[in-house]
Amino acid sequence: MLPDGGADDEERWLAEGIAGVQQNAFYMHRALDSNNLKDALKYSAQMLSELRTSRLSPHKYYDLYMRAFDELRKLEMFFREETRRGSCSVVDLYELVQHAGNVLPRLYLLCTVGSVYIKSKEAPAKDVLKDLVEMCRGIQHPLRGLFLRSYLSQISRDKLPDIGSEYEGDADSINDAVEFVLQNFIEMNKLWVRMQHQGPVREKEKRGKERNELRDLVGKNLHVLGQIEGVDLDMYKETVLPRILEQVVNCKDELAQFYLMDCIIQVFPDEYHLQTLETLLSAFPQLQPNVDIKTVLSQLMDRLSSYAATSPEVLPEFLQVEAFAKFSNAIGKVIEAQVDMPVVGAVTLYVSLLTFTLRVHPDRLDYVDQVLGACVKKLSGNAKLEDSRATKQIVALLSAPLEKYSNIVTALELSNYPRVMDYLDNSTTKVMALVIIQSIMKNTTCISTSDKIEALFDLIKGLIIDMDGAQDGELDDEDFKEEQNSVARLIHMLHNDDHEEMLKILCTVQKHILQGGPKRLPFTVPSLVFSALKLVRRLQGQDGDVTGEEVPATPKKIFQILHQTIEALSCVPSPELALRLYLQCAEAANDCDLEPVAYEFFTQAFILYEEEIADSKAQITAIHLIIGTLQRMNIFGVENRDTLTHKTTGYSAKLLKKPDQCRAVYACSHLFWTDDQDGIMDGERVLLCLKRALRIANAAQQMANVTRGSSGSIALFIEILNKYLYFFEKGIPEITNTVIQDLIELIRTEKQSENNVADPSTEAFFASTLRYIEFQKQKGGSIGEKYEQIKTT
Repeated sequence: MLPDGGADDEERWLAEGIAGVQQNAFYMHRALDSNNLKDALKYSAQMLSELRTSRLSPHKYYDLYMRAFDELRKLEMFFREETRRGSCSVVDLYELVQHAGNVLPRLYLLCTVGSVYIKSKEAPAKDVLKDLVEMCRGIQHPLRGLFLRSYLSQISRDKLPDIGSEYEGDADSINDAVEFVLQNFIEMNKLWVRMQHQGPVREKEKRGKERNELRDLVGKNLHVLGQIEGVDLDMYKETVLPRILEQVVNCKDELAQFYLMDCIIQVFPDEYHLQTLETLLSAFPQLQPNVDIKTVLSQLMDRLSSYAATSPEVLPEFLQVEAFAKFSNAIGKVIEAQVDMPVVGAVTLYVSLLTFTLRVHPDRLDYVDQVLGACVKKLSGNAKLEDSRATKQIVALLSAPLEKYSNIVTALELSNYPRVMDYLDNSTTKVMALVIIQSIMKNTTCISTSDKIEALFDLIKGLIIDMDGAQDGELDDEDFKEEQNSVARLIHMLHNDDHEEMLKILCTVQKHILQGGPKRLPFTVPSLVFSALKLVRRLQGQDGDVTGEEVPATPKKIFQILHQTIEALSCVPSPELALRLYLQCAEAANDCDLEPVAYEFFTQAFILYEEEIADSKAQITAIHLIIGTLQRMNIFGVENRDTLTHKTTGYSAKLLKKPDQCRAVYACSHLFWTDDQDGIMDGERVLLCLKRALRIANAAQQMANVTRGSSGSIALFIEILNKYLYFFEKGIPEITNTVIQDLIELIRTEKQSENNVADPSTEAFFASTLRYIEFQKQKGGSIGEKYEQIKTT
């Protein structure tokens, strides 16, 4: 027990002790220089008496000990020289130092002479060592005893009767060396543990910190054992490990048990651990409840898995000793024994076991699933995890198979994988789902069966549907978009060359993503639609009646799925996107010669336009999309096409702003003239559209004159002129050079009008158009002849 005293008092006591060591060391050196052995022993004993203090903390005592240690090395050199010269026999010296008055200085001197005694080889090393280790029992004060035995270990480590050593004796001498180190270790550990129980309870934490500073003194003995050449596997298995574990378990001290188990793992070779795994693991359940077993066990598994990775030739040994089964059993027993172990501790153990399994037995998926199953069993009865540390470990547990196999398909074969994920909170479930998708993208994994996709979407359901209690509104918009874009990219990774299986895949994906709610569908539906359209292109030309559930993969069947999917999107509402997708499907149906299907998609697009799209800008975009798509359609009969073109031109003329009306109407002219074989060539209706566009442009000019006092831009007339030129070159008989000449004159007249507002861009546009006409004239040929009669100046 240390006396109460402040830091200043302790510094003063240390200074006094150092002064005493230095003073007596000075006289000792003077005696050594004059070869006065009697005085040298006298002053060295007085110097060592300073180590009898009980007033210093371990840290300060170490400073004092090192001062004395340095002097003892010099004294040892003197003893060695004296015995070499024959001034005094080592046996007499060994007897002489035992006359020191106090036991502590006597034992330090005895150890010092003992070192010289062993080196002289006048007696077997084992006898001297046995004598020293026994006599050191005379010091039972924990701090003084620890440092004394540490000194003994230090001076004897290079003098053990080891195999190949100059001090090797008979055949049993290696046993004596091991026995010496073990006995010293056991006694030191007892002293170290006893420190915890000395002094008042209020200083228990302080004593724990002080003990922690001294742990290396005890651990050095195990390091020495690990360095003894004669300790082969048999001796380690039969003698060394059982003796060490007996001491570790019986000391019942948390700090000592944790540190010494860690020492065992770090000091002895990996192959020894592998061959004595059962013995070593049997000690873990016997440790104190508060020992951090997970850290030690994890280090053991990490060491052995690294051993397997660096030495593949030893893998059969792992199977032979059933390493996985032993680790799994040991972890189960530890968790059972430590009923108060927090969830994070148990999960950490399973993470280490899984890492070990993936490194040592990567081909044994049953082992991997067994680890996940054991984790599920431990978590059963708990709600979703709220401990962030445990959650982090669960994510590590689930990520390990993905990183090892680089293939989510392998992870999908693990039946317990989704069961572990069920214990994650909603936000972490999303994080894990993103990890899974990123793994698929990184490794370009193609998932090709509907069963696997069903399992995959069950894993990533946190991104696809609203989880219980989850509020997507709390999520940052950018983060939400990134999540849903990841799901959309994933859909494109789902592929199978077999048409029937691919249809099943599409149905599976549709079932899941339609549960996503209004915020998700705009992100995920387009990917599904385009994946389905890819299959339609592969099936192009096939047809068949759709009856019953088990139907072949035909375009008609896929278009049914697409209709249902886009209909869900249009109800979100997201009408602009739904209209685009309807038009895409209509174009695909056109390529498959399915006129009724294409007509139905156009009908749905028009319904959306009429009922859902109210914004004027959105209407402009939509009408031009409709015109562009309809212009490319070649499947419609006369009646259906007339109905659709009539609707389109009608909508075009009803846009809010006159310029928008004008542009939409002249765009409709393309609906009546196509270059395809068997295409529509109705020059009269083309001319009607262009004339109607001119009337609307004129009305726009008049409206601008009324509202703003100026006629506004003439850009619309120039745009219509370009349309006339386009159809003029196509050879539409109704569009003659006279019509074009009249329009050019009209534009010039409008330019010269006093109400016209000069616009450089419009002037450049008109000049460019006229240059084009002149270029065609100079180019010659049939087109050039047609342009000859048009005057640009």
